[in-house]
Amino acid sequence: MSQPRTPFTTSQLLPQEETLEIARLKGELFIGIPREAYFQEKRICLTPDAVSTIVNHGHRILVEKNAGHEAGFSDREYAEAGAMITENRKEVFECPIVLKVEPPTLEELKLIKPKSVVISALQLKTRKREYFQELAKKKITALAFEFIKDEDNSFPLVRALSEIAGTASILIASELMVNNPNGNGLLFGNISGVSPIEVVVIGAGTVGEFAVRSALGLGANVRVFDSSVTKLRRIQTNVGRILHTSTLQQNNLTKSLMRADVAIGAIRGIHRSPVVVSEDMVKKMKKGAVIIDVCVDMGGCFETTEMTSHERPTFVKHEVIHYGVPNIPARYPKTASVTISNIFSPYVLKIAEHGGLENAIRMDQGLKNGLYFYHGILTNKSISDWFDLPYNDLNLLIF
Repeated sequence: MSQPRTPFTTSQLLPQEETLEIARLKGELFIGIPREAYFQEKRICLTPDAVSTIVNHGHRILVEKNAGHEAGFSDREYAEAGAMITENRKEVFECPIVLKVEPPTLEELKLIKPKSVVISALQLKTRKREYFQELAKKKITALAFEFIKDEDNSFPLVRALSEIAGTASILIASELMVNNPNGNGLLFGNISGVSPIEVVVIGAGTVGEFAVRSALGLGANVRVFDSSVTKLRRIQTNVGRILHTSTLQQNNLTKSLMRADVAIGAIRGIHRSPVVVSEDMVKKMKKGAVIIDVCVDMGGCFETTEMTSHERPTFVKHEVIHYGVPNIPARYPKTASVTISNIFSPYVLKIAEHGGLENAIRMDQGLKNGLYFYHGILTNKSISDWFDLPYNDLNLLIF
């Protein structure tokens, strides 16, 4: 009797072991949060609420004494949230993961152990070649806040801090008009029988949008200028109001600045902000008018801009008050700290969920975009071009 034909061998017909999916191994993180040493920097990366959430997921956090003091968070709040508090600064920097707002100084980098992970802002324009050489020497893996992308391909932290800067620019201008000795004494607000404040916003990005929102909310007349018609159209849609908008035509801009009580500079470039307001245009502005150049950290878009500090924030030129503080969000440390914490604490949990930073960047392209150093190897082309440093494609290092 012939055997029935079958495409399978005898061994294939025998019962086989079932292959099950292996559960992803979660990682336990040990994070150090040092007190910021940078001049005028009062922010902190994680609030006590965020620390509590992270600690409750089984991770450890070491906070340097008084790290959150100037942002309005006490050591007791961090301790009650589950963090360990230490006065030993060296001990904090020796944690496997160091989390801070400002990039580490060269002195702080010397305290960090080799092969550690540093998560902070990068602030490329303020870095020096030695900074990256030290990262390479210690084989550090470094992630920059401002390079991380969201699901919609935007930069969440940059946008959030730009929202603060835009809103704050109008609040600062309203203070200067009445508190500065050279101010015009006008009140922001639509007061019956009084002409509203005239505001010119140069730049229709996130900073410009939130400056416009705040100015309109206080009853001002607003004019917006940008080189992109698409951005001008979008800002009108986002604020839900028909605005006077214009492309950057010198005659139109000059006429608007002559009527302006407040001018906000919010145009950023690739390497520096374009100068769109000349000194002659500033000379034609009203006596006591206020200029807030939000892009001063990239050179500024007013020719008369000079960098100032939170202690001495203003100077007067051609009878116009200039405000040139570069890091406006640091003026509001608690708001900025909560903003940073809200954005970054989910990333910390995601890193832990995937068993460490290396696995997390494999799974999350937006987080991967924030990586600029990997085990001492530079992986960011912009940094390579800017400082003439050797560069490797991250995709060839992580599979």
